[in-house]
Amino acid sequence: MFAPWRAAMVVTAALAATPAHADTVADFYKGKQINLIVGYGPGGGYDTYARLLARHFGRFVPGNPNVIVQNMPGAGSLRAVNYLYNVAPKDGATIGTFARNMPLIGLLGGNSNVQFNPRRFTWLGSTSSFVHDAYILIVRKDAPVKSIDEARRADLPALVLGGTAEGATGNDVPVILRDTIGLHVKQVVGYPDSASIFLAIERGEVHGRTVDLSTVRSVKPEWLKPDGGFRVFVQFARATRHPDFPDVPTARELAKNEAARALIELAELPYAMSRPFAAPPDLPPDRAKALQRAFLAVHDDPQYLEDAAKLRVDVSPIGGDGVLRAIDGIGAASPELLEYVRKLLAETRGGG
Repeated sequence: MFAPWRAAMVVTAALAATPAHADTVADFYKGKQINLIVGYGPGGGYDTYARLLARHFGRFVPGNPNVIVQNMPGAGSLRAVNYLYNVAPKDGATIGTFARNMPLIGLLGGNSNVQFNPRRFTWLGSTSSFVHDAYILIVRKDAPVKSIDEARRADLPALVLGGTAEGATGNDVPVILRDTIGLHVKQVVGYPDSASIFLAIERGEVHGRTVDLSTVRSVKPEWLKPDGGFRVFVQFARATRHPDFPDVPTARELAKNEAARALIELAELPYAMSRPFAAPPDLPPDRAKALQRAFLAVHDDPQYLEDAAKLRVDVSPIGGDGVLRAIDGIGAASPELLEYVRKLLAETRGGG
């Protein structure tokens, strides 16, 4: 017979399990700091989102650790991804954020510089799923072409766009637009970070760039004013036009044919995890769950949301499971489409 006192012990143990579990995590983090690795230099969109999270994240982690941002630019954030996966301590004291297309690159294979499996990261989630954002081609008004129609004409001067040295998303999208909508474009690569590309545009070294709308709103809001000296030619990573730009077509609308539209839609999938945050693989399960819960909780915090509104950044979060679903969606694409993207990345990375 199962004695009543044994039943009482079982209930007591069950009730005590959660606080003891939480106390163990809190004991680890108390008095420590979490290092938040950013795969880009200061001043760009990823850095802005990282520093916003760092100001609030520790309040939601048991033990309330400090969060310190460390910039680790290089190879379109591939340096930071490889570090996080292979070198960073797997104890829950290091997390990172990097380019949204890194999971896609990891799935494609064929590049010896890629040293990670995107499915094995401890995914915290993504601050933005791009619900309220758009990836825009923004161009100076004194550029030699004045509309997207003119920018697709081979008999007119090519748009000159700025890009980074290693060809992250900002380098890939213009090539995708070249192949799918006929954009007549030339890229000047070699800029170390987003801030330097913005400066190059202001100096007139290049005509424009492709970039998140939220980043322009945060870093260069004056560019979006009617008298700001810039035009938005096309919207990428949107199935429908952004409500603030009802007259600007989406890339899908301009696709030359159904095959081109399919390529656009595949290339847009990573934007569902537009501002991803992850920890290394193989974390202690209790710390992994604590970080994942904290990530979702901070995005409901009034103080965080107030700061986000001041920065004009998009907050439309998904959790780690949502990131994994997006990765699975990319992996389910046809071999032909994945091969196209593989060749594209080789082009924008000098052979990769």
